[in-house]
Amino acid sequence: MIPPTDVDDEQAERPRIPLSRRRVLRAAVGLADRDGLDSLTMRRLAQEVGVEAMSLYHHVANKQAVFDGVVEVVLGEIMAAVEKAEGPSPEEDWQAALRSRILAAREVLLRHPWAPQLLESRSGTSPFLIAYYDRVVGLLRAGGFSFDLAHRALHVLGSRALGFTQELFRADGAGTSNAEGAAMAEGMADQFPNIAGMLVDAVHDDPDGTLGFCDDQFEFEFALDLILEGLERRRAAGL
Repeated sequence: MIPPTDVDDEQAERPRIPLSRRRVLRAAVGLADRDGLDSLTMRRLAQEVGVEAMSLYHHVANKQAVFDGVVEVVLGEIMAAVEKAEGPSPEEDWQAALRSRILAAREVLLRHPWAPQLLESRSGTSPFLIAYYDRVVGLLRAGGFSFDLAHRALHVLGSRALGFTQELFRADGAGTSNAEGAAMAEGMADQFPNIAGMLVDAVHDDPDGTLGFCDDQFEFEFALDLILEGLERRRAAGL
């Protein structure tokens, strides 16, 4: 019989972390961060936390429940980041206040670049999401918006209030190198000359600030500032 080693003794004495819903969801977020959203299966998740797959069902009903829970985790991170965002009070400068909060939310999504795709895929409305937009409306109201204009502002902001831009389409060249993107555009030139010319000219050179094919940091802030400036003109005019 082989005598136990010091390492065996240490492992035996180490307290086992109990499985919980929070631990499962945190592991799911870590797995998606590392290997992408497609890697998030019940089998892979069970391996991630070191249990049999059946053990997960005591804490999450199925894969869709995992996705819903992961949305909760990400939205919780966004809420925490927004609370810490530096900026003026909305009574003093609502534009700067909302801008700083939205960019803080985007920083969270840049840590989880798969999250916008997951948020778009959910058919139900999470209470966490409602709470987030409720705070946006509260900020607009504090900045002098009527409920009617705040409602219109939410429609205009859309997903940008959460820190990402919904894509008009997902091009096959998304995520490719600039050279591959140029080759794709060249192949489209005869049939779609204007789109092809735009794709060649619009090169994304900030991969760390990019969440989608047409959602890099410059483009996001460009659109956000246009929206905020337009809303301020409407607010000032009392519309």
